[in-house]
Amino acid sequence: MKRIMLKLSGEALAGPKKTGFDEETVRRVALQVKELADAGIQVGIVIGGGNFWRGRSSENIDRTKADQIGMLATIMNCIYVSEIFRSVGMRTSILTPFECGSFTKLFSKDRANKYFQKGMVVFFAGGTGHPYFSTDTGVLLRAVEVEAEVVLLAKAVDGVYDDDPGKNPNAKKYETVTIEEVIAKNLQVVDMTASILARDNKMPMWVFGLNEENSIVNTVKGHLTGTKVIV
Repeated sequence: MKRIMLKLSGEALAGPKKTGFDEETVRRVALQVKELADAGIQVGIVIGGGNFWRGRSSENIDRTKADQIGMLATIMNCIYVSEIFRSVGMRTSILTPFECGSFTKLFSKDRANKYFQKGMVVFFAGGTGHPYFSTDTGVLLRAVEVEAEVVLLAKAVDGVYDDDPGKNPNAKKYETVTIEEVIAKNLQVVDMTASILARDNKMPMWVFGLNEENSIVNTVKGHLTGTKVIV
C-alpha cells in the first residue's frame, strides 16, 4: 500500500480510563505508525472525539453547538496525538476545515498531498467542519479526497458483528461483509452517511481492535483479525 487513512477511536485512545488520554496506548499507536511511515507508507489519521464529548448524547444543548464542541474535541485529540508521534521521531501536520489560529493549517487536497510527499503523517481534525456530520463521515470524505487505498477503523471492538457483542455473547463476527450488507442490515460499522459515501466511491474499510498487540501494523501487512468491509 502507498497511502492509507487510519481512524482512531477516541474512547480506545483513552484506554481503561474511558475519558481523556492514556499516554501508553497512544505511544503504542505512535510506534506502529512510525513503522509504517519508515516503510514508505503515507498515513492520514482521523480521531474521534468520544473520549471528551459526544454531541448527540446531549439533550439540553442545541445540536449545532453540541457538534461544534465535538469538532473541537477532535482537534484537541489530534494535537495531543501529533505531539506523541513527534516524540518518537515522526514529522506531523494537522489540517482542519476551518481556521484555527496557529494551531492547525487549513485543509486542502493540494496541501495534504504536499505534506504526504514530504513524508509527514497528516492529521485531519475538525470533522467535515459542519454540524450533523460525524467523524465517520469525515474520515471517508478525506480518504476519498486524498485518494487513500483503504480506511482502517481501529476501534474498541475487534470487528463487525451481527449484534452488539457487549450485550449479546452469541453475536456473530464477520470476517468479510459487503458494504451493501452493512447498509441493508444497519450494521453500524460507520454511520449511514459514511457507509453510502464508501459504497458510492468504492472505498474499502478494514475494522479491527486497536488494543490488540501490533494490530495496525499486522492489518497493513495482511494479517487482519477483524473484518473486511468490501465494495
